[in-house]
Amino acid sequence: MKTLGMIGGISWESTAHYYTRINQLVAQRLGGLHSAQLLMYSVEFDEIQKLQHADDWKTLGKMFVGIAQRLEQAGAEGLVICANTMHILAEEVAQAISIPLIHIAEATAAAIHDADVETVALLGTRFTMEKPFLRQALEDRGLRVMVPEEEERTEIHRIIFKELCQGVIKAESKDYFYSVVSRMHRDGARGAILGCTEFSLIADQSRSLVSLFDTTELHARAAVEWMLASD
Repeated sequence: MKTLGMIGGISWESTAHYYTRINQLVAQRLGGLHSAQLLMYSVEFDEIQKLQHADDWKTLGKMFVGIAQRLEQAGAEGLVICANTMHILAEEVAQAISIPLIHIAEATAAAIHDADVETVALLGTRFTMEKPFLRQALEDRGLRVMVPEEEERTEIHRIIFKELCQGVIKAESKDYFYSVVSRMHRDGARGAILGCTEFSLIADQSRSLVSLFDTTELHARAAVEWMLASD
């Protein structure tokens, strides 16, 4: 089994889910008392989100490159960034290390293609919905990507930072989220990307008329496939 480095804490709520799912998937594959070989660096999220909202990606880039290099030096053989938004730095990080970075968009696009879906709604933080880094990566893999309307983006962003990142799950916010998915389905989306790792907290296929693609789950599965693949 290869050793996986994880940049987590973005937020710790979703990183806890990453840790659990990766270990569960390894145990399912190998049985018995097997678990995952992991090295994790968990950041202080308040510092991160302040830099995000200040649009200071240069400082964040230096920070994440340094973290990735420390994980590699500690023995990580591959790396995951446990957040959709911070994949805005994926290329910069990947170029600064000599180990592979398992990209969340690659795992997500593969699952969407396997489901024979071409047009998808992308829901996430305002950064993920409005900046091109994730949408472009998906479009480069042959998908048509739709994002919510301005008012919807504002409310979804609020739900993520004011509620889900703090472990708060409100029924009315979940209702709102799935009303946006339904509206986008009426406008042509045939799948919906849960493009924020905290959305695992409210993932519920029974609430959606379209297939939901949970990026946390898909990323965790891709990481385990890499960890257990024979060289």
